Amino acid sequence: MVLLVLSTMSYAQQPKDSVERQSILQMLKYDGVTAFGGLKHAYTRPFHWQKDDFMTAGAVVVGTAILYSFDAESSRFFIRQDKNAPRILKDFGRYFGAPQNNYMLSAGIYGVGLFTRNEKLRHTGVLLIASATAAGFIQSLSKTIVGRARPQTLEGRSTFKPFSSEGAFHSFPSGHSVLSFTTAHAIARQFDNGWVKGGIYAVGLISPISRLSAGAHWLTDVTLGVLLSVVIVDSIDNYLKDNQKYKLKKQRKISWKMNLGPGKIGLVGTF
Repeated sequence: MVLLVLSTMSYAQQPKDSVERQSILQMLKYDGVTAFGGLKHAYTRPFHWQKDDFMTAGAVVVGTAILYSFDAESSRFFIRQDKNAPRILKDFGRYFGAPQNNYMLSAGIYGVGLFTRNEKLRHTGVLLIASATAAGFIQSLSKTIVGRARPQTLEGRSTFKPFSSEGAFHSFPSGHSVLSFTTAHAIARQFDNGWVKGGIYAVGLISPISRLSAGAHWLTDVTLGVLLSVVIVDSIDNYLKDNQKYKLKKQRKISWKMNLGPGKIGLVGTF
């Protein structure tokens, strides 16, 4: 999948003389500053929220409260499915959402973009790294502050030990869900094709679902992790594009029309 994504996105590169003249070190420095700017932008966005943003945040709170009432039942349901889940999916879910593997993938995409001077891949790599860092820090801090017990402890959904150093009380939110869906959403945003997007999102949901079936997280832990990923990635990607940090070539859209004439019929595509 990674090779397919890299090869597909490489065609979206826009040649640029200024990029060709820059050294690898100059581009690396520029990308580092840009990634930090994106991270800062994501953290400061709540200070610029409008009415609609606060209404969305309120809806998330209400939705989470509703899901909370189903945490116990949903956890039992997913745990029952674990014995029938394919081992390959469970292993993939565990490894794909792990921080070290997530950063290796992000660094790999960025590295290809950097050394091939591909603007599209550089943009995607910076988005991945900045988003994973921003979302990862929030989830790590939240886990410690909230101290929610994992389902596998059998302590119940309402058991909390704030600032506990025990991993058994680091359930909220799901770190695997945050990192895996951050990666999936960041990559999916680079494509217009709905089937491609759907496939990428399906891969991104393997980790959240596997964490539920393993009894490592509650449904609200996973749901908030996914929502956090979407908000962070959208914020940073908008920052990169609105400020034109990278010169991305717009996808060409083909306009089709029927061409009829004496003795001929055809379909002409204009792009």
